[in-house]
Amino acid sequence: MTTGGGTAMDTGALGSPESGPQEAGAIADGDLDALFAPFTSHPRILIAVSGGPDSTALLHLAARWRAGRADGPDLIAATVDHGLRAEAAAEAEAVGAFAARLGVPHRILVWPGAKPAHGIQEAAREARYSLLAEAARQAGATALALAHTRDDQAETVLFRLARGSGISGLSGMRSDAARLGLALLRPFLDVPKARLVATLEAAGLGFVSDPSNGDLRYARPRLRAMAQVLAGEGLDARRLAVLARRVARADQALEAATDAAEAALRLPGAQEFHDTISFDVFQALPDEIALRLLGRAIHRVGTEGPVELAKLEALFEALKAAGQAPSAPFRRTLAGALVSLRGAALQVATAPPRRKTSPIAPNSPGDGSVVLGKKGPRS
Repeated sequence: MTTGGGTAMDTGALGSPESGPQEAGAIADGDLDALFAPFTSHPRILIAVSGGPDSTALLHLAARWRAGRADGPDLIAATVDHGLRAEAAAEAEAVGAFAARLGVPHRILVWPGAKPAHGIQEAAREARYSLLAEAARQAGATALALAHTRDDQAETVLFRLARGSGISGLSGMRSDAARLGLALLRPFLDVPKARLVATLEAAGLGFVSDPSNGDLRYARPRLRAMAQVLAGEGLDARRLAVLARRVARADQALEAATDAAEAALRLPGAQEFHDTISFDVFQALPDEIALRLLGRAIHRVGTEGPVELAKLEALFEALKAAGQAPSAPFRRTLAGALVSLRGAALQVATAPPRRKTSPIAPNSPGDGSVVLGKKGPRS
């Protein structure tokens, strides 16, 4: 069987151990109710099927689970044809034929337009979610089912660790998250990829291997190629998944503490974070809680998108340093928010619009970036 587009996880596994019956062998019918229990909360679910082993197993098992029940959600399948490989269209058609044999309606979603020269995998991922979310809304689905496995979770933790993610990022993917107004269901998030492959083999079902998943120009395939070395040191998919669960637990506690601190900083009946709060109260909070509160406030009033953690941390440290000299005014902008400190009052508000500058004449002395008062190289 073939399919279009593929995902970044279609082939390979990050050191999945097989130390017991729950770690290997085909998934049995007796396992299905536990795996798909979250599906029962939704009347209609869109299943993302790339045609790789994970998503093929998801469609196969979800259809088998639904066929064994007197009631349950309607299942719909969708395949994204990214248009990045010549085989993509035929592979998407093959997924449709497979879905038809299972009695599941299927749609092919095409990513139109020119593709970026750089960051293609990230762009394809965003396009994929957007297309799937729109298809789900059109079909009346309230949830999107994804075939991420334990191996994918391990890769995600390593990927985010390498990019300097904070605690929330290192908690990995959640089995029940939300995006673009849809619930995201990941029934295989604690299932080794090897079990899904074994399930397909036992059923005599084929699947596609996307060659981009072994392309070492991309970060995730490089991490995947390191799997055996990492597993040899004890850093296998199971342990990385355990780490993600433990970090998620800590993150949940920190968010609850931040909720409590935020509620304490509100005036009675107020619905939003104080425009102005006592800096003494803010400083008395543990750093992680204060940092999260500051990030929330900036996110709420900012106009330039998500708050980057490293920049938020730099602002927070500068704010703390300014607190040691409260007589000096402090004003910084981040993500379209203005953070100011005047005496004991900390204020977070929407930053004023950036001033428009007059066009600079070509070849003038000001044509180019300025660094520390000196003209730098043109960008």
